[in-house]
Amino acid sequence: MEVPFEDSRSLAARVTELLSADGPLPIVAAGDPVLRRPSAPFDGQLDDDLLARFIAALRETMHAAPGVGLAAPQVGIPLRLAVIEDFAQVSDEVRAARDRRPVPFRVLINPNYQPTGPAEAAFFEGCLSVPGWQAVVARPAEIRLIAHDEHGKPIDEIVRGWPARIVQHETDHLDGTLYLDRAELRSLSSNDAVATRWPHPTPHLAAASLGFDLPR
Repeated sequence: MEVPFEDSRSLAARVTELLSADGPLPIVAAGDPVLRRPSAPFDGQLDDDLLARFIAALRETMHAAPGVGLAAPQVGIPLRLAVIEDFAQVSDEVRAARDRRPVPFRVLINPNYQPTGPAEAAFFEGCLSVPGWQAVVARPAEIRLIAHDEHGKPIDEIVRGWPARIVQHETDHLDGTLYLDRAELRSLSSNDAVATRWPHPTPHLAAASLGFDLPR
């Protein structure tokens, strides 16, 4: 059964209540239905001041977690809005293998993406809403991102490498999809196992040891 989108007053009241407490927002964990339902497109449900405050709180929460992206449903708000930022503080070897580079803070409103070609890249991926675990996910290596920023300015650009992975992960949240839905489940590993057994720039050793295939 399809769940109807909430009206503007309801969403604005929920965001206002959420922002009434100091500090980072509580992050919703897997098992909460808000993570499994498509989010409502943003069309002005929050006025400019409330939107700016909510975005600032999402950024603070993302940094505190810490993470490189956070979608509104992850704090219980079913709106099609996400924030991303990656300082990419990794080794040169990891940077080269994963095509990972800094992503400045940005807001994605009503984002959608499409692959630009068949090439895929597979790496371990985690999620703030599924704490303690990571799994290998094969994703399009390059995408076309279409969205708006917090000022209503349209975004239409090609994104590749690790930044494309972040965009896909956060946009998936807005569709009710968790990274585990796309993951190679034989790769599922605790954070400790990833840090001690599979700390390599690519998951090739993990694939050979755990028995799963990687895209060619």
